[in-house]
Amino acid sequence: MRSLDSLVIVVYFAALSLLIWRVSRKARSSSEDFLSAKHDLPWWALCLSLVATETSTLTFISIPGVGYTQGLVFLGIAAGYCLGRSAVAIWFLPRYAQGRLTSAYALLGERYGASMQRLASGAFLVTRFLAESIRLLAGALPVVWLFSQSGLPLGRWTILAAILIFTLVYTVLGGLRAVVWSDAIQLGIYGFGAVFCVIFVGSALSGSGWHHAWDAGMMRIFHPVTGQNWWRDPFTFAAAVIGGGILSVASHGTDQLMVQRVLAARSLREARLALIGSAFVVALLFGLLSLLGVQLWIRQGGQSLAAQGLGSPDELFPHFIVQALPAGVSGLLIAGVLSATMGSLSSTLNAMAGASLTDFGPAPTRWIERMIRVLGYTPRALSAARFMTLIWGAILLLGAALFTLGSKSAVILGLTIAGWSYGPTLGAFLCALFLPKLMSQAVRAGFLFSLLVMATILIGGQLRGVSIAFPWLVPLGILLHLAGAGCYSVLSSSRSR
Repeated sequence: MRSLDSLVIVVYFAALSLLIWRVSRKARSSSEDFLSAKHDLPWWALCLSLVATETSTLTFISIPGVGYTQGLVFLGIAAGYCLGRSAVAIWFLPRYAQGRLTSAYALLGERYGASMQRLASGAFLVTRFLAESIRLLAGALPVVWLFSQSGLPLGRWTILAAILIFTLVYTVLGGLRAVVWSDAIQLGIYGFGAVFCVIFVGSALSGSGWHHAWDAGMMRIFHPVTGQNWWRDPFTFAAAVIGGGILSVASHGTDQLMVQRVLAARSLREARLALIGSAFVVALLFGLLSLLGVQLWIRQGGQSLAAQGLGSPDELFPHFIVQALPAGVSGLLIAGVLSATMGSLSSTLNAMAGASLTDFGPAPTRWIERMIRVLGYTPRALSAARFMTLIWGAILLLGAALFTLGSKSAVILGLTIAGWSYGPTLGAFLCALFLPKLMSQAVRAGFLFSLLVMATILIGGQLRGVSIAFPWLVPLGILLHLAGAGCYSVLSSSRSR
């Protein structure tokens, strides 16, 4: 590895460590501060943290590859995200703000009882385990390759362990407060890297190259609807705007990973500013990374990935970082890849710890406190939250080590996995908001029915080579939930007669 690149990486992590140490001193008073930062974080920091959490390495590595093969299509997804977050700001956030909740699923618990809260939270934990294991692996593999190409060969386990240990240290010490502030800095790092790459590559392109890209359809935002691709292509207008909007309602309105940040805002107004602002920031990031992919396509003369010796779109950007960027900038981009991984991972660890301790009653806390006593320590106010964070860290490390990635884009795979539980969970929230007379037993039955059918569809589709576009998975899950709940209600009514 070039010495300047190594210096940039070391300086970055030293500066980040110093900031985390200063911030973490404020999170040592109570578990409330650890999990919700006492609801006093500024909206702009929460906005940046939301974007850093949802984008991660999957975005930073994968979207340039998607842009290289399919053009600016992720900008269409961003349009749907803006609509979805607006709906969350209008209908969901006021309900969360009324109760000053620390968990998204506490709202379901208030309406349908503890069993529904635990079901939804359990589905969240399973989904986040699968999706974050892929995110962690997707972040580690390009770093392994980048270091090996730079003369410092490190294995997958070494990189995975290093990323996880560093992330665990500041997550365990500083809780949500440290997570949010580190997310903001990490987003700045890889956001700057994206801007630099667009300027660096764009300055060498000719006007004829851009005309060629336009004629080849690389500048289009939506794919045309042809034949039966309307339900298999995630980048048609309907899939991106309608399906993407519903996906955003599910992710930012019902997923603890995102809702936890919004709940930490000082007021409903600031929560709305953070949420709506994040839609515009993520659209800018999607646009920059997609544009970079198109620029690389022009730079390579439209050459296929296979002709360049690349096995998947996710390999494109790492190769560019090592082979084309000047010394120092390459190191900064490697730090950006690591930042993207850690930003998502720290948020996930804190959210999973919070859901485990908040949604399942006092039993997990008592179990952890007994473990701490067995180890010879005295449980304190923050012991359970920090110990649960460590447990989930170990589980995610094992999951990432066992996963393998094929030729499919990691960002598409991650969104597909999230679609398994997003639809059923959003269906339960919609019932709570708009169908107040529906029985709690019917809502639980619909939730379980939808999860089961969605799992069958996703697993069966993978085995048969047939897939549904990820934006349509959430609407499908909602329909299945409502159908299951409706059938249960009809059957219950007929029996009572």
